[in-house]
Amino acid sequence: MTKLLDEAIAEIRKLPEVDQDRAAELLLALAHEPDDYQLTPEQVERVKDTLRRIDDGTMGFVSEEEMAAVWTRYGL
Repeated sequence: MTKLLDEAIAEIRKLPEVDQDRAAELLLALAHEPDDYQLTPEQVERVKDTLRRIDDGTMGFVSEEEMAAVWTRYGL
């Protein structure tokens, strides 16, 4: 396992179970059919909901400084 994947899994383990399951579904789908992955209807709805929240201002964003700290933390 790569260091980045190991770190990502460690972070996912901290999430609530429902979010851990979502992450696991994505990873399994990528592992089984990496070239043909398509979002499920539920995932499409979550993306649409996120875009609506961005448009109506109810979703916040991190600053450039906070994002830079994340990239630094993961050596990217």
